[in-house]
Amino acid sequence: MLSEKQMRILRWPYEGRRALICDGAVRSGKTSIMSLSFALWAMGRFSSCAFALCGKSVGSVERNIITPLLAVRYLQENFTLAYHRGEHVLTVRRGSRENRFYLFGGKDESSYTLIQGVTLAGALLDEVALMPRSFVEQALARCSVEGAKLWFNCNPDVPTHWFRQEWILKAQEKDATHLHFTMDDNPGLSEETRAMYRSLYTGVFKRRYIDGEWTAGDGLIYDMFDPEVNGYEDRARPKGLPYVASRTIACDYGTANPTVFLDVYDDGGTVWVDNEYRWDSRDADATGLRQKTDGEYADDLERFMGPDVQFHCPVVVDPSAASFIAELRRRGMYVIQGDNEVIDGIRRVSQLFAKRVLRVHRERCAGLIGELQSYVWDTKAAQALGVERPVKQQDHGPDALRYYVNTILPKWRYGEEG
Repeated sequence: MLSEKQMRILRWPYEGRRALICDGAVRSGKTSIMSLSFALWAMGRFSSCAFALCGKSVGSVERNIITPLLAVRYLQENFTLAYHRGEHVLTVRRGSRENRFYLFGGKDESSYTLIQGVTLAGALLDEVALMPRSFVEQALARCSVEGAKLWFNCNPDVPTHWFRQEWILKAQEKDATHLHFTMDDNPGLSEETRAMYRSLYTGVFKRRYIDGEWTAGDGLIYDMFDPEVNGYEDRARPKGLPYVASRTIACDYGTANPTVFLDVYDDGGTVWVDNEYRWDSRDADATGLRQKTDGEYADDLERFMGPDVQFHCPVVVDPSAASFIAELRRRGMYVIQGDNEVIDGIRRVSQLFAKRVLRVHRERCAGLIGELQSYVWDTKAAQALGVERPVKQQDHGPDALRYYVNTILPKWRYGEEG
C-alpha cells in the first residue's frame, strides 16, 4: 500500500512539469518511490538515452537507489537490469528499448568535472542538499534532451541553504512540483520503527530528520550531553577495561593550536573515553608557550599509550596532519587517517550521547568535558553563507572524538544502516 504522496510521485512524470522536489523527514518513503518512478518514466519515454543518478558519493547512490531498484519484483519481471559496478552504470532493457543510468558522486567542488560532456535525458539527485551547487548546476545543464526532467530529494538543512532558496521557495518559477514528506507519509513503517527513529535524534537533528524542518543549529551542539549520565568515575569503570574492550587512540593534531589524544575503549555496547592528553602551546601557565615538534608529540603518544600495547593499538589521526602521520608510521605504529566529515560526525556523536552509550571519564577527561559543554553552532555562518558548522573554538577534544566515531564504529552502533 502506498500513501497519497507516494502515489503522486508515480503520477508526477505525466503531469507536465519539468522538475520534482521531495524534501522532509528520514524514512518517509520519498527516495525509493522516486527511484522507481524515475526508472519507469525513463523506460516508457526514451530509448538509447543516458540518465544520471547522483548522490553525495557513488556508494550512497548504490545503497539508496541501485540496491532497492534491483530488488523491485515488478522491474525484475518486466525488464532486464544489469548493474556494472566497475563502470558505475545500470543498464535497463525491455525488448528493443534500452537506456543507461550513470552513477555520479557530488562530494566536493571539483565533482562537477565528472559530469561534464554527458548529454542526459534526465537526472535524479538524491540528497541534493549535501552536494555542491556547482555539481548540481552542471548536472542540470547536461539535461538537454527534449522532454528531459529533473528529480530532487533531500532532508532539510539550514533555512538559508542555496537549494531551498533557489528551488523550493521558487518552485513555481522553476516549473517544479514540491512535495514535503514526514514519516507518516510512509505507510510501510510500523509505529515501533517510527519510535525508534524518533529516539535516535535530538536538537537540530530531530527538527530536521524527524520533524522535517529547514532549521539552523543554535547554541550548544551537544545539548544532550549530561556529565552525570554520560560521565563516569573509576568505580563505574568496567573491570579489566583494557582487556575486555577494543582500544583506539584518537588524535586531533595542532602546532599553534592544541593537540589532544583520547584513549577510547569499545566493549561492544558502550564506548568509554578513559583518558586524555592535551598540549596547548598558547597556554603560558601550562606549557610556557612552547610548541612541540612531531617527534616530541610522537614521544608523548608512546608514553600515553603505554609500553605494552603501543604497537598493537590503532591510532586515528586528523587527516590533515600529514607530517605527524608520517612520523608515527616511521615508528611502526598502525595509523588510520580519520574521517573528517563534520556534520555527519556531530550527528553520530549526538546519537551516541543521547542513547547513553558514549561515556567520558569525569576526572581524567576534564578538558574534553569542558569543551563538550562549550561547543556551539556558528549561527553567523548559517545566516550569512547558508553553511552549517561549529565555531572553531574549544573544539579539539570534540574533533578527536568525531574522528573516532566516524572512522572506527560501524554504522549500526549509532542507528544507521550499512
